[in-house]
Amino acid sequence: MLLAATESPTPGISVLAALLLFIAASVWLGTVAQKAIEKKGFREGFFLGNRGLGAWTLALTATVQSGGTFMGFPSLVYSFGWIVALWIASYMVVPLTGFAVVGKRLAQLSRRTNAITVPDLMRERFGDPRVGLVASLMIMFFLSFTMFAQFKAGATIMQHAWPGSGVLALSEDFDSPPAKSESSDNAADKVVLTWQQRLHLWFPLSPKYYIGLLVFSITVVGYTMIGGFLASVWTDLFQSVMMVIGVMLLVCLAVPMAGGLEKSSRNAIELTAPDIAFGPGYSPEESTDPAKSTKRQFLTPGLALSMFFVWVFAGFASPASMVRVMAAQNTEVMRKSIFLLSCYNCLIYIPLIMTCIAARTLIPDLGSKKSDEVIPRLSLLVTQDFPWQTGQFVSGLILAAPFGAIMASVSCFVLVIASGLVEDIYAKFINPVATERQLRRATTVSMVSVGVIAVLAVINPPTYLQALVVLSGSAGAATFIAPVMMACYWRRANASGALAGMLGGFLVYFGLYSCGWIQNLATANKASDLAKLALSILGPDPGIGPAGLFRPYYILGVDPIIWGMLSSVVCGIGFSLATAPPSEQLVKKFFDAPVA
Repeated sequence: MLLAATESPTPGISVLAALLLFIAASVWLGTVAQKAIEKKGFREGFFLGNRGLGAWTLALTATVQSGGTFMGFPSLVYSFGWIVALWIASYMVVPLTGFAVVGKRLAQLSRRTNAITVPDLMRERFGDPRVGLVASLMIMFFLSFTMFAQFKAGATIMQHAWPGSGVLALSEDFDSPPAKSESSDNAADKVVLTWQQRLHLWFPLSPKYYIGLLVFSITVVGYTMIGGFLASVWTDLFQSVMMVIGVMLLVCLAVPMAGGLEKSSRNAIELTAPDIAFGPGYSPEESTDPAKSTKRQFLTPGLALSMFFVWVFAGFASPASMVRVMAAQNTEVMRKSIFLLSCYNCLIYIPLIMTCIAARTLIPDLGSKKSDEVIPRLSLLVTQDFPWQTGQFVSGLILAAPFGAIMASVSCFVLVIASGLVEDIYAKFINPVATERQLRRATTVSMVSVGVIAVLAVINPPTYLQALVVLSGSAGAATFIAPVMMACYWRRANASGALAGMLGGFLVYFGLYSCGWIQNLATANKASDLAKLALSILGPDPGIGPAGLFRPYYILGVDPIIWGMLSSVVCGIGFSLATAPPSEQLVKKFFDAPVA
């Protein structure tokens, strides 16, 4: 059963109603959370939920099951095939690694220091405000990439849910203006753009996308401002349950409609190439002309090994995850969360892989430009024949699940960035004696500013959402893993080592990404002398990893996270040993049992 893109149904009022219901529920949870956080002081209540997270709340607050999971990850499966299952496999062990290695110790340190944010904890642990400031600036920088991806995903789902929008007729491009005649110098012959065409130059996507972006942004920033950390956590818990329901509905509908998993895989091979069922993955950019071939190997052995560093370490190095751990009630809560989160990840990612393989049969002609839309399109397609108009309601439920998850994730990111601006910069450096009223006002201004910047960043968003998610997570791991481990377990670690570890990992990681961007641009413009010089130094594009601008420079065929983490470890240990040790009083505070 192969369906062309033009045969897909359009959403009805039930789909939009489901999303609006989710929005209303989130706002209501925000108001309930506001009452809970007022039981204690503003800072600990608003930014850390009074340190009261239980096992279910900690496990199912899916800060990464969001735009990356439901838009970016399915896009990669649809584009490259079964090999993406290995690409994501290491993520299954993130709960075991993160909670077991760092979670318990991190929670202990946060209680001993009464730290509200991760930079706050790092500042107290190393006794140096510079450590907290650098950590805060880097966290805000990294989370911005992931947050931009979520804003695009939320706006895209709202766009698809609009009644009668025609989900497969998303492009509302105006006709291109006629080209100027080279032989004419008459002013009357110059092209005059209409106001609609001028507007389209600034806003190139569908107007429904921008309406969805505006509604999404106001809602998320609004309820986060109302209820703070608990609003983010409670909505995340609610949406996590809905995600499981939505994913299971989708896989149970899509795979049988495509004729089963085996038939779907065979159809995918017929439509593309055998590479879609094997490693290193199918290349949707392959050209029929060997001289112009852009065939890429998505997951070579070196990159497969790298993913077990990317996902494992990026998972528990995420500032959003560390904040949740700091808010846990006790160690027993984290133990239970390990089991719950492991099961939850399996229920999310494995069905999504099966679903997107089936999508190659049901919607074969999305291509790479619209592959981020595979889940919204598929949810409308598989429910179109339901009796008594129930299909629209079910598709609305499926679409509402990832939409809600995106809302919860953005809420968390906005909160973490705002807490960095308020707690780590404003309260520590600008106004150390700020009153609670001033802190509340600074928090409001910070959240609104973050929302506005995110909206501006996705007016013309990138193609692959998951590329932004991987970039953000990997950069965070390369920067923070070594300093955090040193803070938790090494008595000799000092502020110089922490700063060197963060800066060393950051510079190496983004240095390799910068080299990759230069290589990509030079490859696209081989004729220029500057491009030839760059390629002579960096070498030609190796043709591995995903396509697009957000592609790093691969040394020895492995991801930059490996080199970033190694650099961070070497710099952190080396500078700690080369400089004076921390004071004995500071070390005892964090490593010796408190005297009764």
